[in-house]
Amino acid sequence: MFLRRIEEDIRTILEKDPSATNIFEVLCCYPGLHALLLHRIAHKLRKWKIPFIPRLISGFSRFMTGIEIHPAAIIGRKFFIDHGMGVVIGETTIIGDNVLIYQGVTLGGTGKEVGKRHPTLKDNVVVGSGAKVIGNITIGNNVRVGAGSVVITDVPDDSTVVGIPGRVVMHKGQKIHQLQHNIIPDPIKDALHELTHEIKDLKTVVKKEAGIAENNPSEEFNHGAGI
Repeated sequence: MFLRRIEEDIRTILEKDPSATNIFEVLCCYPGLHALLLHRIAHKLRKWKIPFIPRLISGFSRFMTGIEIHPAAIIGRKFFIDHGMGVVIGETTIIGDNVLIYQGVTLGGTGKEVGKRHPTLKDNVVVGSGAKVIGNITIGNNVRVGAGSVVITDVPDDSTVVGIPGRVVMHKGQKIHQLQHNIIPDPIKDALHELTHEIKDLKTVVKKEAGIAENNPSEEFNHGAGI
């Protein structure tokens, strides 16, 4: 079973990363795979209630790969950490199947509360570089989290979320390919464009009114005098 899961993890990397050319390269050069394999061992030992050793494995994994995964975190099948440096996955995190996360991602808690305090990611989720998903929230199926976003509330299925704090900018819309996590709407840019057009329209109206006043000074005087 364990060897079959390793084979599946390797196949997942070959499918999702176009730069992965062969099995030996994946086995030797992908820290995301190394961290995942060490986590699966640590997680199993923790389920057997073996003390200390799971955290020791987790610390060794962090030292070797730059990826920190708590032994208690639950991770599904076909999970892929691309590049991986700086990734942190907290104790009560639950990750579904076919999830892809990039470097610098944090799946963290919000304080010292007990119980479930880390996020749940359902199936087919993509979390872009540097994104922070914080607290006991649920990220629905087929969700795309934009690079650098900070998500602190639940996200419904089939959505794209961007910004700080994260905002849902696409829901059940056009599907974005999982490796094109940078191709996402920019609500701030759109708002600035809309504001620019409004200012241009206002300038046109002001110039038009000013031109009328210059051409008809007597009319302006009559208006000003209340005649």
